[in-house]
Amino acid sequence: MEVPNSRESNTSKYGKSTIDEPSSPYFLHHSDGPGLVLVSQPLTRDNYPSWSRAMLIALSVKNKLGFINGSIKKPKGNDLNLLNSWIRNNNVVISWILNFVSKEIFASVIFSNSSYEIWLDLKDRFQQRNGPRIFQLCRELMNLIQDHSTVSVYFTKLKTIWE
Repeated sequence: MEVPNSRESNTSKYGKSTIDEPSSPYFLHHSDGPGLVLVSQPLTRDNYPSWSRAMLIALSVKNKLGFINGSIKKPKGNDLNLLNSWIRNNNVVISWILNFVSKEIFASVIFSNSSYEIWLDLKDRFQQRNGPRIFQLCRELMNLIQDHSTVSVYFTKLKTIWE
């Protein structure tokens, strides 16, 4: 996603700053504070795939994916309004990520400078295949029985293990 870097390209045809337009990735709604709840479970060493998927969906809805995928880079140049908006948005995304990681993980990423750095760090650490974890999940799948559970509860347990 290309983001404007000059003052001239930072305004729409109506004279309104593109930062203030809801379609802009720099736009922050009044409800987009650092304490916003985006996902239901914090990241732990065991749930990265489901956590990252939930975060990607939430950040997509907020139009902030560019901050974690590196497509919206810190602006260079003289436009302080754009730079300050980038810093503010980056910090909001960092706070959203930090709010939904375990305390142990929090300590390892708190001093990162960008949400992109944090996202890459978490992806590098937790997306890797883990032989013992795969063995544990296979064993859980083999030992899963419906017992007195309803079909929907059983299926939910099965799907949770599988994913």
